[in-house]
Amino acid sequence: MRSPLQLLLDFFDDGATASGPQATQFFRHPNANRQVRFGEVHVAYELRRARRRSIGFSVGPHGLTVTAPQWVRVGDIEAALQNKSEWIVSKLSQGRERQERIAATRIEWKDGATFPYLGEQVIVVLDPRHAFDGGGQLHVAEQTLPGVTRMTLHIGLAQTANAQQIRDAVQAWLMREAKRIFTERLDHYAPQLGVQWKKLSLSSAATLWGTARHDGSIRLNWRLIHFGLPVIDYVVAHELSHLRVMDHSPRFWDTVKSVVPQYADLRAKLKEEALPAW
Repeated sequence: MRSPLQLLLDFFDDGATASGPQATQFFRHPNANRQVRFGEVHVAYELRRARRRSIGFSVGPHGLTVTAPQWVRVGDIEAALQNKSEWIVSKLSQGRERQERIAATRIEWKDGATFPYLGEQVIVVLDPRHAFDGGGQLHVAEQTLPGVTRMTLHIGLAQTANAQQIRDAVQAWLMREAKRIFTERLDHYAPQLGVQWKKLSLSSAATLWGTARHDGSIRLNWRLIHFGLPVIDYVVAHELSHLRVMDHSPRFWDTVKSVVPQYADLRAKLKEEALPAW
């Protein structure tokens, strides 16, 4: 039986076949109602009609969506698709590669499983002898061989614990760590930016890493805890900068740069790095 992730990958690759020196590629949106061909690339896409002035193209986790005004003819939509073909194929290919990377990072929750924490791998150790405060205890080896994981998370579960129990215990520990570390980083950058934050909430959004409101409320995705501290610092500085500039104008990015000069590289890493699916 195929996993939900494999079914999602099937939407991106519906039986690629060889055709001469170049393989035919298929990309299929699950709600596809039209299709187009760009050379050896076949794209089945979702066409939506809406009250808007121009044709819009969006490539998301499921594939290509085209939104067009009611009065635009199909022929004009197809012409626009051909004009945007290079961009569309590039984005679809990147999406497929990302889904494959995510599939490769899927965690099998058991004793000895590994997961990323602050940019490093941590090994899960089921340790029923102890009931740890906070649900788990992180052990960090002072010295290890190159390439050897130096951190282990001991959680108070029996060796007979099932995958869901282990996953829930690790997630609970990670969320507590996220709240603690995010608070520390907010307190670190807020004075540098001359702002005050009032409240921190954790989110589990699929694609949004953080939000900020005028009242000083900050929401940060708990899964940021998987990344190294520099990436976390970029997102924290990004949201705190919104307390000064509530848009993404040049003035906003200058504000971010004032405390995180390498923000562009960190922003790219945030987009490119594949995290384990929860």
